[in-house]
Amino acid sequence: MNTVQSWWDVTRAAGLTSYFLLWLSMVWGMAISTKIFHPAVHGTYSYDFHEYISLLGLGFVLLHVIVLMLDQFLPFSIWQVMIPFIDTYRPLWVGLGLVGFYLFLLVTVTFYMRKTIGTRAFRAIHALSLVGYLGATLHGLFAGTDSALSITKLLYGGTFLVVVFLTVYWLVIGLLNRREQAIAAERPAARRHLRRSSLR
Repeated sequence: MNTVQSWWDVTRAAGLTSYFLLWLSMVWGMAISTKIFHPAVHGTYSYDFHEYISLLGLGFVLLHVIVLMLDQFLPFSIWQVMIPFIDTYRPLWVGLGLVGFYLFLLVTVTFYMRKTIGTRAFRAIHALSLVGYLGATLHGLFAGTDSALSITKLLYGGTFLVVVFLTVYWLVIGLLNRREQAIAAERPAARRHLRRSSLR
């Protein structure tokens, strides 16, 4: 652990681990909301697991950041790991990763404020996890030193395809649910109209 290479290995491993955990947390939350795995994924334990891996993923992000500041080969200052787009190493892609972290942090914090902010605001903020995931993916691809490896490309590509599928599924299910609600709301009105017509 006293060598420069060891610190670099730790931060790379922490970065990839945090990416996978935050991705898993996000798709698990989408699976719960869309009920795509119902009844296999259901109940209190599913929400607990979603919460646990979110916190664990954020913990690995903090490890990734802290080790970056300790690394002597390419050290980052505390301001560079807190303020997006001001560092000297690939500022755009590193900044997008930082923005993604802040969005994931916001989503996780509001998980505990659901009753305070209301269901509508809670869902709107949680949708930002998709933006946070995109920022994390771009950060890993264009700022990560392991992005050239085949296994890393497979990780990013596979996880991205899963997110695209679940996002499309979520949008389609939402559209179908709204149509069903609209039809259900129209039925009583149609029945009243028929009754009035028959009385005439």
